[in-house]
Amino acid sequence: MTKMMKGRVSRNGSYAIASSRKDGHDQQPCITCTTFNILAPIYKRLSHEDPGCRESDHRAYWLARNHMILGCLLTERSSIICLQEFWVGNEELVNIYEKRLGDAGYINFKLGRTNNRGDGLLTAVHKDYFRVINYQEVHFNDCGDRVAQLLHVELASPVSQFQNNDIRQEMLIVNTHLLFPHDSSLCTVRLRQVYKILQYVESYQKKNKLNPMPIILCGDWNGSKRGHVYKFLRSQGFVSSYDTAHHYTDADAPKWVSHRNHRGNICGVDFIWLLNPNSYRKLLKTSWSEAVFGMFKYLLQRASLTESDAFAFLKADNPGDYITYSGFCEALRQLNLTGHCNGLSHEETKDLWVQADIDGNGILDYEGFQQRIWNLTDVGNEIWDVGSNGIQEQAIGFSVKNAVLFPPEVEKGTWPEDYSLSDHARLTVVFSPIRMPCSQMIT
Repeated sequence: MTKMMKGRVSRNGSYAIASSRKDGHDQQPCITCTTFNILAPIYKRLSHEDPGCRESDHRAYWLARNHMILGCLLTERSSIICLQEFWVGNEELVNIYEKRLGDAGYINFKLGRTNNRGDGLLTAVHKDYFRVINYQEVHFNDCGDRVAQLLHVELASPVSQFQNNDIRQEMLIVNTHLLFPHDSSLCTVRLRQVYKILQYVESYQKKNKLNPMPIILCGDWNGSKRGHVYKFLRSQGFVSSYDTAHHYTDADAPKWVSHRNHRGNICGVDFIWLLNPNSYRKLLKTSWSEAVFGMFKYLLQRASLTESDAFAFLKADNPGDYITYSGFCEALRQLNLTGHCNGLSHEETKDLWVQADIDGNGILDYEGFQQRIWNLTDVGNEIWDVGSNGIQEQAIGFSVKNAVLFPPEVEKGTWPEDYSLSDHARLTVVFSPIRMPCSQMIT
């Protein structure tokens, strides 16, 4: 089985490398990015009969598997490597990764989850491709003890088409692993984790007075393209690189998978998201409100409530034909979106109400409910847009040239029984640098 797996890895890796060498007619080098949840040995069960038997108790097993993982990564030699469930609690394994990746020319950054959970993240960028400007750590400080890494990098070799001008050839890279949705009460936590990442990125850009630049978000998002996290990121202008490469739309049913979870279900949860500097973007707070209201609507529809039923539910015992803040809060509590440690905070609830009650009169009539909760339209008129004054700043961006998943069976929506490197597939995307206009904030 080992030889077969290595052969399949080699063919897949070689293709990604070959694709990244040159870009068509102008011989422009490309950037490759790999994300991979490598299944920490402390979580890998060796026996269905004995769930307490973990790979971490058997050094020979986890050592062999991780050497194979490293072999795959070094064969593929992506410009960017983002790993999740990296066993930061084992010094021997950490040293192995740091040495082998370091010897291969990578600059490595590791970050453990909070409260000594044992696993975490590792992000590696190849020094032939990037110069690291800054590295930041994001701690969510929530019930999942999740974290994220932010790297601000500059291309080590200037792109030829930009050499004669002042275009900064920089980008931001994020690596994260969101909480698994063990129950519906955690959906809010997962949305908040993404919100915190985007807030941090936005704050970092403003603090450092950065011009718009490409942003790549990598990781295990623990949710499919049908979920609220996917819709939230799409509302912020991010595109799923794999779906873009294969011309899949948001409306398409998921055709690929990347994970077989502990329940035996297979789904597509590993993404490399791209936001180019020319993308149209809503205000982040607006997208957050829309995402929460979308989850709110989903819960009501799951309870078989129609639009008019939902309005009556929110109106509660109020004699008038409108919704009040107290009725709104009670509805959120009954839907389990508030009233517990993982739910919306009082401040978040108040912000949602302000987004809905835009005229500030303290009530929301049926038309307002339709427009700002049920059939949500843009709240406010602040967006990120491309400048229209005829003088647009130029920036570096990326086009998605190709994207591959390994093992290849997952691209067709099946999970091979002979695959044992991880319970996740490895995703690699090839990006080609292009020149594009910047977006700017308008109100």
